[in-house]
Amino acid sequence: MRHHKKKRTLGRDKGERVALMKGLARSLVLRGRIETSEAKAKEMKPFVERLVTRAKLGTLAARRFLIAQIGEQQTNKLINKIAPGYKDRKGGYTRITKTVRRLKDGSYRAYIEFV
Repeated sequence: MRHHKKKRTLGRDKGERVALMKGLARSLVLRGRIETSEAKAKEMKPFVERLVTRAKLGTLAARRFLIAQIGEQQTNKLINKIAPGYKDRKGGYTRITKTVRRLKDGSYRAYIEFV
């Protein structure tokens, strides 16, 4: 039974899910907007929001945490370019916009982007 199991498994083991989230977060920081499935976008939103909140701190510990999560190049962009824009914002750094279903298999698609 799935009692108290809140997160989506996305058909993957834990290590695969973590790698997927890190890869999607890297792409989002690099491009600013990506298209993915609606379920992946909904799972990714709190992950990215935590990263932006850490980037706003700008401490050494926060920088090391971000490097471990998304890599050094994306960390620099997140801390120097993206996080200062959200200095006065307390949350809600990303937006999910639903789009049309994919014709091939009918999966729900969505854009996730920084606000």
